[in-house]
Amino acid sequence: MMRIIATTTSSAWVVCGLFSLGLLVGCGSPPADHPDGPVHVELRNDAGDYQLFVDGEPFYIKGAGLEFGDVERLAAHGANSFRTWRTDNGVETGLEVLDRAHANGLLVTMGLEIAREREGQGRGVFGFDYNDQVAIAEQLERVRAEVMAYKDHPALLMWGIGNELNLGAENPKVWNAVNEISEMIHEVDPNHLTTTMLAGISPELVTEISTRAPDLDLLSIQMYADIENLPERIETAGYDGPYMITEWGATGHWEVQETPWGAAIENSSSIKADLYRERYETAIASDTLQGLGSYVFLWGQKQERTPTWYGLFLQGGEETESVDVMHFLWNGQWPENRSPRLASVTLDGRVARDFITLEAGQAVSALVESSDPDNDPLRYAWEVRKEATNLGEGGDDESEPDLVLGVVDSPDETRVTVTAPDDTGAYRLFVYVYDNNGHAAHANIPFYVN
Repeated sequence: MMRIIATTTSSAWVVCGLFSLGLLVGCGSPPADHPDGPVHVELRNDAGDYQLFVDGEPFYIKGAGLEFGDVERLAAHGANSFRTWRTDNGVETGLEVLDRAHANGLLVTMGLEIAREREGQGRGVFGFDYNDQVAIAEQLERVRAEVMAYKDHPALLMWGIGNELNLGAENPKVWNAVNEISEMIHEVDPNHLTTTMLAGISPELVTEISTRAPDLDLLSIQMYADIENLPERIETAGYDGPYMITEWGATGHWEVQETPWGAAIENSSSIKADLYRERYETAIASDTLQGLGSYVFLWGQKQERTPTWYGLFLQGGEETESVDVMHFLWNGQWPENRSPRLASVTLDGRVARDFITLEAGQAVSALVESSDPDNDPLRYAWEVRKEATNLGEGGDDESEPDLVLGVVDSPDETRVTVTAPDDTGAYRLFVYVYDNNGHAAHANIPFYVN
């Protein structure tokens, strides 16, 4: 049998034990009275109204997923937290990440890298066998060392055990391993909660986790366009416990229309910004009972299908309109200077959904129409890249497609001439609009050369 303990504080309950689906809420003794000691994090449940508390004060997560992004700018824009996918990202140690967070008044949901059953590419262990007890035990001890190293840091908020372990997985014993890790964490760290990041949510997934991993304090859900259906998805799954959204943002590349040659059609930065605001207000901020907040994806830049799909920033560090939106959502007011806005982009008078094909050597015009909320003077940059081919899954590493040089005439104008490359294949035309104040807009159009 599992133990249920509860104590009251005013009208709320501090729950240590099971909530309705069998997920534990972490508790423990308060931290020592030290200005740089660990914060004490708890979940309180007042008749199904869940709230996160840090050192006795309510804490609603206003955060972003951040691995190599700008911590200082995140704090300046009004966030209070960020999440990672691992303790050591290969550039900074976990201690350096936590120190930067603490210096900027941010708390961290620290990711713990957990091996995935599916095949994949990039960092981490793929193709893991969750029937291999020796390997599972070795993983547990590796994670224990990471937890012991960082559990008393004052910037630590909670532990994220693995990322999307349900994606491409078939062996439910992964959740037994997650539960064992959660139990270990609660034994050695009485101040912080445990969660696991899930790709979506379903009745089957909730049943598996509540049965095999009841020690988790809460669930973390990751959804993109489908987040608009989050309330329905949670109700259908039969889940009435606390949760946070640990990835959300642009419409996923698997959720959009594709060209006949298989190129996913990406929204412009302005369309993305509009969707960010709509999705946050309708699916995240609207749940004041179970939702504990969210981490928008991605506070930085990465290559995934394109160099611009998921990042709120460009490679040069320029902020897009989605950063403006997050600033507004976190602060209730817009930033002092805002990003350019795109009205339309065309190639040969056509848009991406026209499935544009060109003949090798054919010269056509491209046009961008844009504006700036602050009437800043704008500058433009156009480029052509080959379509990405080494495609990953679930955020796996991808290499950036090659630039095709010499095919855009006058690439710093609003209207340019594009000459189709000589080689048959799939390409994309990108346009970037800069305001010279650290902000930019972007869009791209896939096309195929015969």
